[in-house]
Amino acid sequence: MSDGTRDNGNNSRSAEEAALSARLRSLGERLDQVGPRRGNESGSASQPTADMSAFARGMRLSAELVGGVVVGFILGWLFDRLLGTSPWGLIVFLLLGFVAGVLNVMRSAGVVKAGPLDGNQRN
Repeated sequence: MSDGTRDNGNNSRSAEEAALSARLRSLGERLDQVGPRRGNESGSASQPTADMSAFARGMRLSAELVGGVVVGFILGWLFDRLLGTSPWGLIVFLLLGFVAGVLNVMRSAGVVKAGPLDGNQRN
């Protein structure tokens, strides 16, 4: 009896595996048909940075943030040195540099559109 049960189990498993293989094959064929159509629909306008890797994009965004802070620090330090307003120039320009860096990151990430003073605005 146990041998008969095992045979039925193996037969049902092989039937299930055959059905699963057929479904997977059918799914693969449908994906092959849909794949080229989706590639044509999504052009370079919908994904402008599709070719850039995630690491490179992260490095670019972090460099823009750090760059804004560093430029603000340098301008504040120079302002304090020239006018003797230490530490207020450094504090103000450091905060302005941070805000500019965050704004640049948001623009690069596509969260905020370009403003009216930017040269790359479209009419």
